[in-house]
Amino acid sequence: MAYDERTGTLLNLALEFSEEIRKAVVPYLGNPSSKDLRGHGASGDATFSIDEIAETVAASFLEQVGDVAYYTEDRGLVVRGKPDYILVVDPIDGTRPAAAGLEACCVSVAVAPYAAGAEESLTVGDVYIGVVNEIKNKARYLAVKDEGSVIEINDLPVKPALSEKHSLDNIFWTLGFRGRPAEPLVTVLSELIDMSSVGGGVFDLGSATFCIARVLTGELDLYIDVGQRIADEIEAIRRVFIRIGHGSILNNYPYDLAAAALIARESGAIVTDAYGRELDEYPLIPRHGGGQLSAVVSPNPVLHHKVMSEIEAGMDRLKERYC
Repeated sequence: MAYDERTGTLLNLALEFSEEIRKAVVPYLGNPSSKDLRGHGASGDATFSIDEIAETVAASFLEQVGDVAYYTEDRGLVVRGKPDYILVVDPIDGTRPAAAGLEACCVSVAVAPYAAGAEESLTVGDVYIGVVNEIKNKARYLAVKDEGSVIEINDLPVKPALSEKHSLDNIFWTLGFRGRPAEPLVTVLSELIDMSSVGGGVFDLGSATFCIARVLTGELDLYIDVGQRIADEIEAIRRVFIRIGHGSILNNYPYDLAAAALIARESGAIVTDAYGRELDEYPLIPRHGGGQLSAVVSPNPVLHHKVMSEIEAGMDRLKERYC
């Protein structure tokens, strides 16, 4: 695709940046030392040694860029000079799969306009470039807002292949699980798990970005994360989120979803939160310990509507137990 000069420059920067991180992380996939805990990042999530490697490479690369603003999972917001754009980066989305040597891990880079002092006004809808680079596989996904998406696997262009399924009985789907209390989460999704467990399958793959990418290739039918809706609506369970998160609520943040959400929309997928609302109004830069969001990514409107109905019924079940 042909882009204007400014967009093309920033897209190439995001691609080069993601590739530098990917190459640095590959030798450490599955290395026992990669699982060493090194503290906690700005999000409150655990920082593993493989995260430190990726974050160090990210910071080193961006030191050479000049005026730049960026936000990463571990370091938070960094601003140098007078940039007019911001990179919202998850150097490894899927740290735990990466540490275990599995394929469900990606570098995620979203680009949005930036003005000093206006960080709090930025939203997910402001993102106009998204790049996702799988770390273990040779696959990358990119999009420019209102310009469509590009998928390349093994250096070959691949068209989005969104599922045409309309039944929930045979879907292959994945859910956000890390940091979410198991019993409440399964209560909400129990009927969906049961109806799809024979004719389809449910997976916890540990990376929202990877899962959304697999919806675009047709290998998965759905990605569902209801964690933040549960935490927002039921105070007793919110306290459990904080307990198991060692003081933080560890649902998805904008840096987990911003790039993948843009790419998914530009590929024709349906992207909403667990209420069925678009993600555009959510803050792009997490602040004050908040900013978490739920997500549902579906290949077509019919399946999305059915999934939302299951989520509503599941939330009713959960409230009967806790409210």
